[in-house]
Amino acid sequence: MKAKTSLTLSADLVASIDKLAGTKVSRSAYIEQVLREFVDRRAQARKDARETAAINRHSAQLNAEMTDSLSFQANPADE
Repeated sequence: MKAKTSLTLSADLVASIDKLAGTKVSRSAYIEQVLREFVDRRAQARKDARETAAINRHSAQLNAEMTDSLSFQANPADE
């Protein structure tokens, strides 16, 4: 479902949008595509930041577990 909205943009921005959109895509469709990509990237960036923060909060424990796991691996230099 689409919602109708109105934006006031500077003339130079509208000209740039029209140039980038080309003749095969309507201005509205182009702006929707650009905004959707922007919103998706922002949502992904927020998710990535939350995941990075969680990893950083637990990094000492994760590193200790990895060190322990690596201690069980065979060392070819010892053979």
